[in-house]
Amino acid sequence: MENCSIVTKPALQLVGISYSGPYSQFPDEAIRLQTEFLARKHELYGAAKSPVLYSPYFGNEVFVTYWACYEVSHMEELPSGMVQITIPAMRYAMAGCSNKRIGEGYEQLKTWMNEMRLEKQNDAVALELFYIDEHHVEEEPVELLIPLKG
Repeated sequence: MENCSIVTKPALQLVGISYSGPYSQFPDEAIRLQTEFLARKHELYGAAKSPVLYSPYFGNEVFVTYWACYEVSHMEELPSGMVQITIPAMRYAMAGCSNKRIGEGYEQLKTWMNEMRLEKQNDAVALELFYIDEHHVEEEPVELLIPLKG
C-alpha cells in the first residue's frame, strides 16, 4: 500500500495531558482531550517544537490510556495538570490518512503489516500525529504509527 512505510523516530520528549478509562468511551474522550489540550497550548509559552499534536496511546479491548501532547526540548516547570514523558526511539509501521478516516487508516496499516510479516511490539506505545492547521479545521493529515518488534 502506497501510504504505508517503516519509519524510525528518535526519542521524543513530550508534555501533555492524558485520559485513562474504558475503551467503550473512546474516541469521544480522545476528541475531548485533544480539544482541552489545544485550548491550553498557550500555557506552554512557546516551548512546543512544532504545531504537530502527538497522541501516544496504550490499551486493550477493556481500557485505554491516551495522551494529547506537544514535543518540547525540556521544561523545568510544567503547567498545572500537565506531565512530561519521554517516548524511546522506536521503529514504526506508519500509515498516512486524515482525521476523518482514522479507522480506514488503521485497517490499511494492519493489512500492510500482515502482508509484510511485521509484528507489533506489544509493550510499546503507538502514536497518532495530527498535523493541525488552525485555518483549515475540517480535515487534517494524520500519521498512524504502530511500534515494531526487532
